[in-house]
Amino acid sequence: MKRLTVKDIKAKKNTTPIVCLTSYSAPFTKIIDEHADLILVGDSVGMVLYGMESTLGVSIDMMCNHGKCVVDSSSKSCVVVDMPFGSYQESKELAFKNASEILKRTGCAAVKIEGGTHMEETVSFLTERGIAVMGHIGLQPQSVNKDGGYRYHGKTLDEREKIIEDARALERAGAFAIVLEGITMSLANEITLLLSIPTIGIGASKNCDGQVLVTEDMAGLLGSQVPKFVKLYGNMAEELENSVKSYASDVRLRKFPEKENCFDIVETVKIKEVIY
Repeated sequence: MKRLTVKDIKAKKNTTPIVCLTSYSAPFTKIIDEHADLILVGDSVGMVLYGMESTLGVSIDMMCNHGKCVVDSSSKSCVVVDMPFGSYQESKELAFKNASEILKRTGCAAVKIEGGTHMEETVSFLTERGIAVMGHIGLQPQSVNKDGGYRYHGKTLDEREKIIEDARALERAGAFAIVLEGITMSLANEITLLLSIPTIGIGASKNCDGQVLVTEDMAGLLGSQVPKFVKLYGNMAEELENSVKSYASDVRLRKFPEKENCFDIVETVKIKEVIY
């Protein structure tokens, strides 16, 4: 099956909802790639895999390393890589330099940038130069310090008008899709109807053109740290804990390794003879 492109994702507007999940590793990617349209290599990697308190400490090297792993481990899904905090806000020229590096080092299809009207010029600068961009508005994890933490947006008329204008600005700038995070359902519905490009919801509305979740969240790998907008589709944390517990018990009782898990001396000699 041919890998989905940015053009394919854009064409899914008002059709079958777009399935998007995050991934940062080869084992997860190989599973997700069979079922998703989009794989997002999110800067959430900093919190999920590295134990950071926010996404602000994530570097370009981290995004490139995980991004390349995901691209190399997939063959069907369109892969988008987050641009980390500080890699694009200073100027459109810096954004182009860093976005180009991410594309070259990972082979991904597009980058994702947080921000609305104040990012319009930057997004336009990138798209005019051949870099596909996914937008991200509403709750923006890279701006939680400025915005007063992780909270829902679009509750007031002023906030609604601002977010709508953010969406329109990104569409004008050439973004091929926009993530709507942590906004009210009615606002997400309104923006989805207004735009000619797909909206990808996370804590927004089922009427968005697609949905994205952090895979470790929805699979129950992060224990009790589950946001309100996440539906649990498994309990990997419990399964992993049971596996580790059983392994530890077998080691202490000398039940592992068993004979079938070991190499006999005769087999070892034969292997050496073949090698040499």
